[in-house]
Amino acid sequence: MPRPAAGKQKLSERNIRFRCSLQNTILDVLRARPGWIEVNNNEWDFWWCEKDWFNNPDENVYFPENSKVSHFRNFYEVDQILSVPLSFFEGGAWDFYWADVWWMKEIFDRAYLEDQMRLNHFRNHYELTRKNLMVKNLKRLRRQMERDSGKAEAQKCDFFPSTYELPSEYHIFVDEFRRNPGTIWIMKPIAKSQGKGIFLFKKLKDITDWKRGVEYQPQLQQPDGTTQPIETYVVQRYIENPYLIGGRKFDIRIYVLVTSYSPLKVWLYRSGFARFANTRYSLDSIDDNYIHLTNVAIQKTAPDYDPEKGCKWSTQQLRKYLTAKHGQSKVSALFQQMSNILVLSLQSCQRVIINDKHCFELYGYDILIDSNLKPWLIEINASPSLTASNQDDYDLKFGLLNDVLNVLDLENRLTGKEKKIGLFDLIWDEGPVPTDDCGFDNTSGSLVTSFNLGCANDRMENLRTVYQTAEALKKLS
Repeated sequence: MPRPAAGKQKLSERNIRFRCSLQNTILDVLRARPGWIEVNNNEWDFWWCEKDWFNNPDENVYFPENSKVSHFRNFYEVDQILSVPLSFFEGGAWDFYWADVWWMKEIFDRAYLEDQMRLNHFRNHYELTRKNLMVKNLKRLRRQMERDSGKAEAQKCDFFPSTYELPSEYHIFVDEFRRNPGTIWIMKPIAKSQGKGIFLFKKLKDITDWKRGVEYQPQLQQPDGTTQPIETYVVQRYIENPYLIGGRKFDIRIYVLVTSYSPLKVWLYRSGFARFANTRYSLDSIDDNYIHLTNVAIQKTAPDYDPEKGCKWSTQQLRKYLTAKHGQSKVSALFQQMSNILVLSLQSCQRVIINDKHCFELYGYDILIDSNLKPWLIEINASPSLTASNQDDYDLKFGLLNDVLNVLDLENRLTGKEKKIGLFDLIWDEGPVPTDDCGFDNTSGSLVTSFNLGCANDRMENLRTVYQTAEALKKLS
């Protein structure tokens, strides 16, 4: 089958075509991007639509000749989806695709990708974002560092709580539980988000009752003759002494862009936000999710939640507050430790992630600070929410996604040697990138020398300077 000629033409010489069925900030960003064209109903060759579209299709939709959509009308018959021939996915009608994880799992291995095409997930991204696999990879890295450099070096990986996988490590967990009576633990399903299925406990009876429950048991035989396996959970030691502001617990959402795993190339976004609980912190009631879970999906259901004010601070606000209270040196060291966590976690799965030149990944890290100013890695998200909760949240995510596209540079406007693009700082490029401008003298032998999270930067001025410099250098060459 002949390949379309469009893929052979340089993207810098033509418009970049896209189609997006997501109705959130990413669609706004793609539509506003100069030179990016959204193909309409009469022009498209390939449409990766949402399954819900089939339940309520547009009666006036026009199907061009030879057009394809991503689901059969009876898409619930999985065997028919999986039997789609490879030619169904060939075409090259798009250059950039913000795909869902289902597409990566079921289609990526059989799809033909032109050289210029870019996708927003690596093939086995779950090695870092599934809670049990994240811990497995981090434990392996810690053992390797101890073998190679000793226990002192391995202490750099002491940034995640004691964690066990259930049901496979249930008996190991019980031994640990009995050695630490009175400790609070938190249970999390490995593949759910938005706080679903999470609960706290401090009595073994609580978990044995849960173990006998319907949620933990294999379900009855399905119509296709199969049975659903037991859902896997992780159990973690709960951080009982979180840092509090206004008496409330919070965690920090940090955005990290990985454009390559081999070699490892990591960009850190300066803007993020702290997510606060809606209720003052207390260990007297471990069943109250409004106290212990900071997920927006949980907090927005609180009776007194204000969607305009939300429960968020920007990382700039948080850094200013902490600096005023603890001083610049301590706070810079704290943010430096957080940057170290980002790189070490990525290194933990660097050898197992399937690197592909077509792929990149925007991660949403969730980090909690305890009362001793020690950061803890809570989880990593492969599909951080891009839906805005208010105008400030929209502005942050709009700028974030635009800067993702700026770093990827499908238009070929940059030189490829930039260290700062918009609010993204290159913090790792086969090694640390020394681009610190926060006024902290790095003499601690830190893994990362750039830790500008929460530091001020004029995004638009930076972009003007970057593009003007790149244009001048290209003219000279």
